[in-house]
Amino acid sequence: MKLELRGITKRFGALTANDHISLTVEPGEIHCLLGENGAGKSTLMNVLYGLYQADEGDILLDDVVQDFAGPGDAMAAGIGMVHQHFMLVPVFTVAENVMLGHEQTKAGGLLDLNAARAKVREISRRFGFDVDPDALVEELPVGVQQRVEIIKALSRDAKVLVFDEPTAVLTPQETDELMVIMRQLRDAGTAIVFITHKLREVREVATRITVIRLGRVVGEAEPSASNGELAALMVGRAVELTVQKAPARAGEAALVVEHLRVVDPIGQVVVDDVSFEVRRGEILAIAGVQGNGQTELTEAILGLQPRVEGRVSLDGRDITGRSVRQVLDAGVGFVPEDRNQDGLVGEFTVAENLMLDRSQSGPFVRRGSLKLAQLAAFAVEKVREFDIRTQGITTPAGRLSGGNQQKVVLARELSRDLRLFVAAQPTRGIDVGSIEFVHKRIVETRDQGVPVIVVSTELDEVAALADRIAVMYRGTIVGIVPADTPREVLGLMMAGEMPHGTEQAA
Repeated sequence: MKLELRGITKRFGALTANDHISLTVEPGEIHCLLGENGAGKSTLMNVLYGLYQADEGDILLDDVVQDFAGPGDAMAAGIGMVHQHFMLVPVFTVAENVMLGHEQTKAGGLLDLNAARAKVREISRRFGFDVDPDALVEELPVGVQQRVEIIKALSRDAKVLVFDEPTAVLTPQETDELMVIMRQLRDAGTAIVFITHKLREVREVATRITVIRLGRVVGEAEPSASNGELAALMVGRAVELTVQKAPARAGEAALVVEHLRVVDPIGQVVVDDVSFEVRRGEILAIAGVQGNGQTELTEAILGLQPRVEGRVSLDGRDITGRSVRQVLDAGVGFVPEDRNQDGLVGEFTVAENLMLDRSQSGPFVRRGSLKLAQLAAFAVEKVREFDIRTQGITTPAGRLSGGNQQKVVLARELSRDLRLFVAAQPTRGIDVGSIEFVHKRIVETRDQGVPVIVVSTELDEVAALADRIAVMYRGTIVGIVPADTPREVLGLMMAGEMPHGTEQAA
């Protein structure tokens, strides 16, 4: 089935998320929709799937104009979507999830689970999925859960399949397996739309590439295009994709974490007996699939977790259980993984956000009064130094783009006298150009002799920045390895396996 989008426009108030976008996806091809977060890719696919109604433009299947009132109409027409965040009921079996919303019944109105099981087995056999129809979804690995999503779509005779950022929660091995599955679907005649911002994956599987920037199609490219060419299309200028850094000149251990254990509010152990150290002048990257304890680990170091056992010391001083204020005052800079929730106050100005963690004393507060002139001078300097694109220092931070918001957080944290810098998902949701800038500042901080922790689910980022890599799985550190460790080995560790010779966290 051929899919064609003609002049799709979608507005949200004054914001035009999609601006007259046109593209065609032929049967048996993987058409990659490439663009940074916020470019309008997912909005376009939500229009296709019937979740949004376009303000202008048409959707055509085999040259016939469609009118989808909702996802049910799109599915009935042969369109399936594999969402970034799986739409599965964890306590249901695979077969129950597959039939959900399309229930078949036997005589007497009873659900025909055998028919659903047979459908799962038939699709699994056809594509080599190896999925047990009676397995509980909550007990399946993430990669297998994604296969269940694909089976759901195929069980409804999807001829056009949309993958929306499908590798965000996968290990490298699971990502490779997904690429194989996508090629099998392509060879079976399925038209595939692959939404991503990861250049390596695009070049690996795409038949054709369409690049979207700020809601518009800005170009098309062949899979043979270089990463630099694709990045330039995405950002609108040449981008340095390689992190330039000299070998670390590591000193003595500055941060020492010993037998750290964190229990969440419902009593689950989310960080379990974690020990490691970070030396002055080195970057320790913490890798792992999202949700394996990385967030809680950084929050425990910062004093944000209330139920902590073990010991965290910085420069020989125990900071375990200290308040966030005390930890920051001890010289810890922190870039949280969710800048909007934890890093900024959107209604506050750029200048006010730049002084958030120094609002109780100098240099901007004296005897309870704010020194406006000094703050303004500081803000103007940091806007220039960190290339923050803003109309002025009195602009609310919430009006800035994601990359510029992240630069505000970085400017604030790196303008203090730091003894430790912790950056969690430092480039999440920002464009390639801003990533280049953020990486440069992180390396500069290391080169000033500051110990740095970078937490990232992006293996390319981990490999680019790290001097050593600690891999977390289900709340523990599987091992600590050199920065040049192959992706395949890191992928195995992210799945819980520790290859022979790996350094244990002591």
